[in-house]
Amino acid sequence: MSARQPTILATSIGFQSDGPDPQNLRPGPSYALAAELARAGPHPRICVIATASGDDSTRLAAVHNAFSKLGMVSSHLSLFPMPNVPDIRAHLLSQDVIWVGGGSTANLLALWRLHGLDAILRECWESGVVLKGVSAGSLCWHIGGTTDSFGLPLQAVTDGLAFLPYSNSPHHDAEAERRPLIHRLIAQGTLPDGYATEDGTGLMFFGTHLHEAFTEVEGKTAYSLTRTAEGVDEVPLATRLL
Repeated sequence: MSARQPTILATSIGFQSDGPDPQNLRPGPSYALAAELARAGPHPRICVIATASGDDSTRLAAVHNAFSKLGMVSSHLSLFPMPNVPDIRAHLLSQDVIWVGGGSTANLLALWRLHGLDAILRECWESGVVLKGVSAGSLCWHIGGTTDSFGLPLQAVTDGLAFLPYSNSPHHDAEAERRPLIHRLIAQGTLPDGYATEDGTGLMFFGTHLHEAFTEVEGKTAYSLTRTAEGVDEVPLATRLL
């Protein structure tokens, strides 16, 4: 089956280490939530896109192992050194969930456009494949936000896919530069009003409407960010604990 409506989970939620091996990862409840929204059944098909980390093979292996713990049937789309599937569009449209990992948002956007993934992922979204991602995999769906793609200090990215007509600030509580930079970019009009997620939290969008904020970590919060005459109004959102 597929999601009842176009659905995006834009998060600052990665994986937890399952024991002393840092590559032995455990997915939290937001991943099962994505499969539930996709109405995927007991063995959801999930495709990992790790363009933002250069299709790192060690990380991909760890992520496949993590998803196997949920009974998911995982695959991945690599673009280095060339696409690893013969038909990118067909492969992605056959998934229940597409999960996009973190890394360089700028590199991700450039390579996706080069390979036509901007149009393909929009088609997937509109067809009911649930899109989920962390960090760069959250920012990419928006108009723009804050990124370390160019090194430090953080800079603005303003050419996101814009499926969601908002700005986005991932890791809002984890990196000191995130909050003041996104406030400044919105106040200046460089970016539109938007949302921010503390580490461990995410945002659920149905179409382009924010349905709810959620968290895997008790006490963590997401925020709305609205430009005002004085600057930016940052308002905590009711954030449901999964």
